[in-house]
Amino acid sequence: MAFQQRRSSSSSRRDRGRGASALTRSTEANSRLLRSAPVFGIFRKKPAPARPLDPLAAYDGVIDSLERQGAEVRKSAATLLALRGELTRDRDRYAKRLADLDSRVTEAAGSQAAKIEKVLRKDRDEAAALKLSTETALEGARTDAELLMSAAEDLATKVAALKTERLSAKARFAAGHTMSVTLQAQVEEFDRVVKLDAARDEVEKAHALADLYREEAKIKGE
Repeated sequence: MAFQQRRSSSSSRRDRGRGASALTRSTEANSRLLRSAPVFGIFRKKPAPARPLDPLAAYDGVIDSLERQGAEVRKSAATLLALRGELTRDRDRYAKRLADLDSRVTEAAGSQAAKIEKVLRKDRDEAAALKLSTETALEGARTDAELLMSAAEDLATKVAALKTERLSAKARFAAGHTMSVTLQAQVEEFDRVVKLDAARDEVEKAHALADLYREEAKIKGE
């Protein structure tokens, strides 16, 4: 008898344990289902209404881009102009050194100092090569600076033209917007007039029907 009671008690505990485990699994499954379920529309954030496009924004974007390009081009041109001044000074220095070496080579040749003359001629050739290289770089800097300045002027002309065109477009857009608002008001007024006419027709129909009923009632009364 005691053995059966212990066995029954143990079976009861196992049943409660299985029930609790099943309840836990069911709760976890429901939690996973809720997490994976799609959010209903009432909880979903509504997208912000689209902002109306500004037709003048395209002009502003292009103008800003061209102005930035113009600033960069002018900056590069200024750098080349500064380089040209430095190269000009180098050329003048090498030209002066070359003239001095020519004079010294002539003096050395007259005194028959062959070794000194050879060294001086080498220095003279190096100075001539440096002068030629500097003149080539100077000419390239001058050409590039002129091209950049021309490009900067073209960009400035385009910016000025676009600004003028933008002002005209702004005026046309304002006029068109005003006309659209006015015409829209006229359309709405026309709709109200049509509805008013329809209402008047309904009133007339109702009045005529009432007269008809009164007439019939009068005939029946007689």
